[in-house]
Amino acid sequence: MERTPPLAAALVLFATPAVPLSAAEAPNIIFVLFDDLGYGQPKCYRDQTEFITPNLDRLAREGMRFTDAHSASSVCTPTRYGLLTGRYPARIGQYGVLTTYSPPIIPASRLTVASLLHQNGYDTACIGKWHLGMRWDGTPGSEKSIPTGTPLLESPNAAGFDFFYGYTHARNIGTLIEQNRVIGNVEENQTQPRLAQKTVEYLSDPARKQKPFFLYLPICPPHTPIAPAPDFLKKGGATGPYGDWLTQGDWVLGQVLDTLDRQQLAGNTLILVSSDNGAAGRSYAPLRGAKTSIYEGGHRVPFLARWPGKIAAASVCSDTVCLNDLMATCADIVGQKLPDNAGEDSVSLLPDLLGTAKKPVREATLHQALNHDLALRQGPWKLILKKGGARELYNLEQDLSEKTDLFKAHPEMAQRMESLLHQYAANGRSTPGAPQKNEVSFP
Repeated sequence: MERTPPLAAALVLFATPAVPLSAAEAPNIIFVLFDDLGYGQPKCYRDQTEFITPNLDRLAREGMRFTDAHSASSVCTPTRYGLLTGRYPARIGQYGVLTTYSPPIIPASRLTVASLLHQNGYDTACIGKWHLGMRWDGTPGSEKSIPTGTPLLESPNAAGFDFFYGYTHARNIGTLIEQNRVIGNVEENQTQPRLAQKTVEYLSDPARKQKPFFLYLPICPPHTPIAPAPDFLKKGGATGPYGDWLTQGDWVLGQVLDTLDRQQLAGNTLILVSSDNGAAGRSYAPLRGAKTSIYEGGHRVPFLARWPGKIAAASVCSDTVCLNDLMATCADIVGQKLPDNAGEDSVSLLPDLLGTAKKPVREATLHQALNHDLALRQGPWKLILKKGGARELYNLEQDLSEKTDLFKAHPEMAQRMESLLHQYAANGRSTPGAPQKNEVSFP
């Protein structure tokens, strides 16, 4: 069932909070984050796609497909910050991506999705690409390779994860870390199979049936390096190694789904799947732009959700949502109110997921690009503030391709939206609550 939200104009349209679930109903929660998976790449989003994505398509059949979901940024690191903190990365001035030796950008004192759920009885794990900074004991190696045994002074464990297995970012995908130490360096095409194996082991542990768990699984495909394992060569259709790599990412998702079935965990597991930004260097009509861009192709992403018995199968939601909303959604699920200094830009998607939403869950949504361009989306309207001072206004309901700039035709709408953006910046939040301080001023 597809719900098309009414025009938002300048009204506050926060949804009525969903009724908290009982402790017995608390689901396992898995978030699978593809890297650079474009909106038009999975078959469930574009029937004529050249890519093979059977497991993404399976989730669309068995759960909900969002058609207007957005990453916090059109590049990697800022989106991951927003996903785990529920806060717009512009508030800390994070527009670009980190390097191997960049320090953590999430302070240990800030509540994350993982620490929130840990405090509410969940086991928490991150398996995959971190790219939010780590604190090393010195500078022990090169950007691409760190010696085995090198210790970490601050790892993802400090952000609320009981268990971490993965790597810092795509440029050293072969350097594997477990908890707070480098455990080895492998060939690039062996990283995803090892991550998949570790994921299966984690989900198959008998402890998973003793208490609820949160698994954050940020995988590499289809981001570079294009490194499909030998078993996946020529398995991705006619698109060459890139397609093989994307299909291998879909296979990792399949390993999760199959293991949940095998362990009889699927029935009480909410699984969410999305991407950190648009496809790199690849535009897919009707969206304009690609990764790094402030236009829709840069940050409108696939977003799928399955929760048997709660989310209607083969349902479609056209509400505008953001990956930042994971924080408030998880708080809603466990019946906790977020403190004022956490999840400042996160709104619960539980009404959308359960099919109880009577109006859009978000008042408006902030977008950002690598070059510091900003945009505010409200209802069908999107106001773009270019770094150099230019302004553009589009009506996405009539012009999803962002071809016709309406800034001069609708100056009142543009001014109203820009005022709201400045209000969000000045308040340190875009949700109800006590004002907070940003680390940097913007726009």
